[in-house]
Amino acid sequence: MTPVELSRTVLRAVRRAVDVGELSVSVPVSVGVSPPGPGGCGDYATNVALRLAGPAGLPALDVAEILRPHIGDEPGVAEVTVTGPGFLNITLGGGAAAALVDEVLTRGERYGYGDSLAGQVVELRVPYDTRAEVVADTVVRIVATQGGRAEVRHGEPVNLRPVPAPEDPAPLGADAARWALLYPASHDRPRISADHLLQRESNPLFRVRYAHARCRALRRNAGALGFGEVRGDGEPSGRLDDTARQGADLLSVLAEYPHTLRLAAAHRAPDRLARHLVGVADSLLLFQHLVLPLGDEKPSAAHRARLALAEAAGTVLAGGLSLLGISAPEYL
Repeated sequence: MTPVELSRTVLRAVRRAVDVGELSVSVPVSVGVSPPGPGGCGDYATNVALRLAGPAGLPALDVAEILRPHIGDEPGVAEVTVTGPGFLNITLGGGAAAALVDEVLTRGERYGYGDSLAGQVVELRVPYDTRAEVVADTVVRIVATQGGRAEVRHGEPVNLRPVPAPEDPAPLGADAARWALLYPASHDRPRISADHLLQRESNPLFRVRYAHARCRALRRNAGALGFGEVRGDGEPSGRLDDTARQGADLLSVLAEYPHTLRLAAAHRAPDRLARHLVGVADSLLLFQHLVLPLGDEKPSAAHRARLALAEAAGTVLAGGLSLLGISAPEYL
């Protein structure tokens, strides 16, 4: 079950609870699911019970307990646990990891796109400033991923005013300049420095672009070993579930990517996307050593599954960098 399918599952559970009279609320248009936070458990968590508590006139914990069996009865859901003030933590059955990877590979760089801003026109009023222009240009693309349309205008009243850069970032080159302006939060002053050009682990931009290049290298090397095709090979999804134990962090950040895009669009905050890409890159760089056979080891279904997961990460990195207006290198 993919995050999108799980979101629909939760909505069906709310609708059933309303239909049988256990809840008296309007069924929301959408609900968010994301990897559980501190104190949570399972594969995903949702705050739908907290959202519905006020309209239902009930404590959030009571709403969560009403929804718990309805969600638990859905195919593909193994267990539902209530934690904290009313978070519903959902553990999925077999195939969840494979379904997530398949969704990323099927949707390509449009993975994470949604309709949370469908039909909305977002007006961005910005000052005449380099950083403001770059942030606004990026927000236009991010808002479009959620079905909205952003229009940029200059003049008062300004509603998008990131702290200006202390100097012209152009000498860094297009990619590093954009990263320098987009990676810090809008209220932070960007650092314009040659550090953004260093090919070292201390440079977040280098790690993101290097991780993407490593994905492409893994694919080329796998092809040379005779197992470069990761789709349509007929291998059971259970093989990828074995990978979930080794690549749990990578699966988690891939699953959270759609939620990050929604937040970046809602808050006009491309820095959220940039930081998430760093998380994807760091998880991938730890996982990459498990992808290819070692020594005399023969390629197996497990290796194809790991390659598929690495390719899914590369797809997210490429799509995210494109939204930031930054190139994703094949070689680095």
